[in-house]
Formats: sequence, C-alpha cells, structure tokens
Amino acid sequence: MTNSEIKELTPNELSARIAGHREEIFHFRLQQQAGQLEKPHLLRIARREIARLQTFLTLKTK
Repeated sequence: MTNSEIKELTPNELSARIAGHREEIFHFRLQQQAGQLEKPHLLRIARREIARLQTFLTLKTK
C-alpha cells in the first residue's frame, strides 16, 4: 500500500487495518513458535506497516 493510498483512508479504516495487521502478527508468532513459519520476514513487514499506518493515523487526528 502506497503513502498516497494511506492518506485517502479515514481514521476508522486506518484503525481497522492496524487491527488486522496485529492479528496477522499474532498468527505469525504462533506459527513461529510451532516451527512452521516459512517466511519470517513477513513479521518485520507487518510491524513496519503498522508503524506507517499509526503515523498517518496520528497525523489525521491532530
């Protein structure tokens, strides 16, 4: 998702996407503990996406 696409989202949509990525991270961690996570780099990507979304959410709420 590009920055211009994120800018068009409403704060509620941003919050929903953040929640979705957090749930994704939860499932990745469960898979990692079980030794079944095939693509561990997806954890880092999801964390960075949450950070980007939170940054835009903060900017929109100010």
